[in-house]
Amino acid sequence: MAVPKRKTTPSKRDMRRANHDKVTPVQLVSCENCGEARLPHRACGACGHYNGRKAKSTKATAAS
Repeated sequence: MAVPKRKTTPSKRDMRRANHDKVTPVQLVSCENCGEARLPHRACGACGHYNGRKAKSTKATAAS
């Protein structure tokens, strides 16, 4: 069984652990139909369009 030759310092241990908790910022793209910011590969929350067609109904369009 492998045994470490030297004690891992707290600094080295914390640097190794820090890489697992990195937070990536949310990437936003603009909607092709209305220009509103939306998540990629998701239907637009403002107009309901995705990939050039109506994907879901929204409160604004459902009310009218």
